[in-house]
Amino acid sequence: MAMTGRRGEGEGVGRETGSGMRAGAGAHGEAGGGVRGGPGRARPGGPGGVPRPGWGSGDRGGGAAAPGGAPDGGTGPLIVTEDPGLLDDLLRLCAAAGARPLVLHTLPERRGEWEAAPLVLIGDDAAARVDAAPRRQGVLLVGRDRWEPAVWQWAVRVGAEHVLRLPEAEAWLVDRIADVVEGAGRSARTVGVVGGRGGAGASTLACALAVTAAAGGSRTVLVDADPLGGGLDVLLGGEQAEGLRWPAFARSRGRVARRALEEALPEVHGLRLLSWDRSDTAAVAPQAVRAVLGAARRGGGTVVVDLPRRAGGEVAEALAQLDLALLVVPAELRAVAAARRMAAVLIPEVRDLRVVVRPAGAPGVPGHGLASGSVAGLLGLPLAGVLPHDPAAVEAQETGPPPGSGPRGPLARFCRELWDRAAGPGPVPDDAPEADAREATPGRGGLLRSAFGGNRTATPSGATA
Repeated sequence: MAMTGRRGEGEGVGRETGSGMRAGAGAHGEAGGGVRGGPGRARPGGPGGVPRPGWGSGDRGGGAAAPGGAPDGGTGPLIVTEDPGLLDDLLRLCAAAGARPLVLHTLPERRGEWEAAPLVLIGDDAAARVDAAPRRQGVLLVGRDRWEPAVWQWAVRVGAEHVLRLPEAEAWLVDRIADVVEGAGRSARTVGVVGGRGGAGASTLACALAVTAAAGGSRTVLVDADPLGGGLDVLLGGEQAEGLRWPAFARSRGRVARRALEEALPEVHGLRLLSWDRSDTAAVAPQAVRAVLGAARRGGGTVVVDLPRRAGGEVAEALAQLDLALLVVPAELRAVAAARRMAAVLIPEVRDLRVVVRPAGAPGVPGHGLASGSVAGLLGLPLAGVLPHDPAAVEAQETGPPPGSGPRGPLARFCRELWDRAAGPGPVPDDAPEADAREATPGRGGLLRSAFGGNRTATPSGATA
């Protein structure tokens, strides 16, 4: 069991009070813009503070929400309290999470209501009235302002997993309630793509990865996190598609409902797309990036993020949610130099960073550009693969089908293999060996070693050269 709240003026703390019970997270931030409005004030009725052993009469608070499904299909929590102020707060937080709770003053008449509720929120005023209930998971003891010394004893007696104090723990509690409503399933595999230099082809690869994931049956969200990139909606031919763009989420905070986000975004080529509109908005707050990407990931499936080539709070929030980052680097000396700087920014922020090499110059011409293994070695990164030349994708960028939509094309094949192998430790095999150009001149190796401070041309384990 743990306390989530604040002791004195310090940060949220977790305090162990029982044996073998899970520790909780500390309070973090605000509960979100949707918390402030809340439902109408529900005032509990019935006798106050009278202990009722066993299964009670199941008195409902007057005006409280009736039992039933939450707006997007989940089941709301069970609230047990007679404290009007606490009930107001809990109803407000449930509304922010999109949940419709069942409100009682004591144990429900039917034991099944207690056992079936996905989450039970017990007010500290009601703990004595529910201590006869069977032990179950998902019980939280919630209070406001000052704690009574006996709260820890009651927490142990009712089997509470966490002891929460409002308002400090509001954000944590909204997340927990929303997990009940939406289902806390497996997070989406989340891949970010960024160019080692401008024009490297990162946006094309991001679109192709998303299109192939969607074509393979994965629920897919493509996020355009680069406000200066021209818009992935244009690259996908979806600039006229109906739905919300980034400016609509620029002030989002706290928790964004996953289903509401998905239904609000444009659907293009079987995937949901979050891009920019044609206004002058060129940035969103870091909190908005965190909230929106968090909602996109909670739906499972696949999330692809097209990242900008710059640092900032909003970029850091996006990087923190990636499972894998792909750095697209043309096989050119200056591109490697630029990518090296980009890698220095990315490495401390991401779990797994790999390089995708785009061959330089004309495909199939030997002696043009750097070897892919040399590029990876100079960067000190694992090689995810060599981006194949796809003439159809190049010709279609203005008016044709989106990148990766041709199932037999080399780009789509590359993306499918990358998806198949991205979770593993090894690289994606080179799908176009003829495009893996050799170093241009015999003297090139010395130039590389001079430019990057020593001999770092050794190919990393598993990389192709």
